[in-house]
Amino acid sequence: MIIELLTAAGDAAPVNKFGFWEAMNQGGAIAWSIFSVLVIMSVGSFYILITKWMEQQKVFNQYKQVKTAFWRAGSLKEGATKLEKNSAWRQLVDDGLAAEASHTQMTDSLEAHDWMHGSLARSEASINSKLAGGLPFLASVGATAPFVGLLGTVIGIYRALINIGLAGSASIDKVAGPVGEALIMTAIGLLVAVPAVLAFNWLQSRNKRIGELLAGFSTDLLANINSKGAVRPIVAPAAGAKPAARPATAPKA
Repeated sequence: MIIELLTAAGDAAPVNKFGFWEAMNQGGAIAWSIFSVLVIMSVGSFYILITKWMEQQKVFNQYKQVKTAFWRAGSLKEGATKLEKNSAWRQLVDDGLAAEASHTQMTDSLEAHDWMHGSLARSEASINSKLAGGLPFLASVGATAPFVGLLGTVIGIYRALINIGLAGSASIDKVAGPVGEALIMTAIGLLVAVPAVLAFNWLQSRNKRIGELLAGFSTDLLANINSKGAVRPIVAPAAGAKPAARPATAPKA
């Protein structure tokens, strides 16, 4: 008797014919194509977020060498050897030394100064441009992903209304399910767009900070080159270094 009641209850339970996979299968090639585009956008966004974060973190870590080792060297050439090769800071130093070599060949001192300043500015611009690579993709995903999802929703609603019209019934059970399935695409579009926008703003702010550090380092390089090494930023003493002894003063009478 109990088994019969359970069997009857199982037969009477409503079967949910709606869901994500059901909507995708009913949507056909169009639904799967839109979903594939959103997946590519999402994967690309997270890939750019991770790779750019690693690239930025590497630049920040290399800046510690500038503060601790570079400016303690006797000359720029000696200091360059203390920096990692192919780093942003080493590029600025190498470009500054190359500009200094061409500096002596110019007869006008003002033009020579502008040439050196422009060379360092051009080097900064190339570094900032490299750091900004991939960010336009994040901005594009953040701007277009909701509309791509909305396109899937519009097509899904259109398909649902056509099926309702053919069935000749507009009851709530005939409308709610298909329309609810269609809204899944809008939700996916928002899930793709929001992380992309957040990642773009965060990476952009970090790039701005790196740009400020590069501009300051470039200014220090220019002052050091023009002063023949006399002008250099104040560097904190190395860890473990003893402070210089103060000169003895004569006792007061």
